[in-house]
Amino acid sequence: MADSRAFDNPYDDFVPHRENGCFDLTNGKILPKFQEKLQFAVNKLLSELETQLHESNSHDYSVYTGTSGIALLYLLLSKRLNSSTYAKRALDMAERVLSKLKNHRVSYLNGDAGPLAIGAVLYHTQGAEAKSQHCIDRLKKMLPQVLNVNSDLPDEILYGRTGYLFALLYINKCLGRDSIDSESMQQVVTAVLRSGQNLAKQEGRNVPLMYMWHGKYYLGGAHGIAGILYMLLKAKDYMTESELNNLVRPTIDYLQGIRFPSNNFPSSLGNNTDKLVQWCHGAPGVVFLFAEAYKVFGHDQYLQTALKCGDVVWRRGLLTKGYSICHGVAGNAYTFLVLYQLTGDFKHLYRTCKFTEWCMSYGKQQHLSPDRPLSLFEGVSGAIYFLVDIQEPKQAKFPAFGL
Repeated sequence: MADSRAFDNPYDDFVPHRENGCFDLTNGKILPKFQEKLQFAVNKLLSELETQLHESNSHDYSVYTGTSGIALLYLLLSKRLNSSTYAKRALDMAERVLSKLKNHRVSYLNGDAGPLAIGAVLYHTQGAEAKSQHCIDRLKKMLPQVLNVNSDLPDEILYGRTGYLFALLYINKCLGRDSIDSESMQQVVTAVLRSGQNLAKQEGRNVPLMYMWHGKYYLGGAHGIAGILYMLLKAKDYMTESELNNLVRPTIDYLQGIRFPSNNFPSSLGNNTDKLVQWCHGAPGVVFLFAEAYKVFGHDQYLQTALKCGDVVWRRGLLTKGYSICHGVAGNAYTFLVLYQLTGDFKHLYRTCKFTEWCMSYGKQQHLSPDRPLSLFEGVSGAIYFLVDIQEPKQAKFPAFGL
């Protein structure tokens, strides 16, 4: 091993025009034999998951580590397999959760916004529009809490305002652009921007926006500036050109300037240890931001940063922590899918497939067991989600983050 956090990458890198056994070099479609291997792994892991679910009595209703995340997996399965059985399982799980919510936390991943947004989508797919709208109405009742920039609500993805913003964007993506009105969207975006401006001014920083969580200035996807800026770019239609160019873009440029020589990113400002390569901290989560910045602004510097982050993940992304979405190999593999969808370069699809092969041996190569072994972001549900998602590589999206 190169270090205690990652296994040495045993795979040869992509060679153009050389057959790879994973996808068709003319169109990028997954080859039938590889598809069979994928489906075998999915079926095996699904069987194990469902056996353990029958024995579980979890009171965690979150998308991140609880029932709602597994419902999201079943929703994906229902779409990809056109299966009413999985759709019903997803809705059954969602309905159990919806009756237990207490309107405490606002984020998609670790709050009530996620279950409500998933419920709205599932009811809509079943034609139960009144129930879908009721979920949306409950979600919008959280707005005053989200818009209060003087509260201690953070702005990050996992617990904060941009987690709520994702829930709104997700509903508009799945149900139609006007499902959440523009005024509400703009208000949330403005609150995130104002919060970042307030902290930057308060501390006299030479950057327009700054964000903190638990006393640290985190930079990555889950808790940090990269995740917040990425979600703001996804909501760019709800901000002014001045906000986009004078607040968001200079902060992206600032973040770009604090890379390690390795092209990985620190987990937080002032942390000079180049060690974390996972979605929540380090290069994998940052790829999403710079890929999106390239799409929005068109400048090659952002593309190059994203590509260099991808190289970091290829070298150091087979984590000894395991296979999870948040801090494991499945989450890291989405790095390459983002780059493939952005560039069309088969190198990134090849790298995805190699990490996929690693994930198909779920449980065999890890030094830590997940705290929540059935969950979407820490456990087997996340690996299954990825193994289903990769079968349509151009449509695949990182759950609860990609749109």
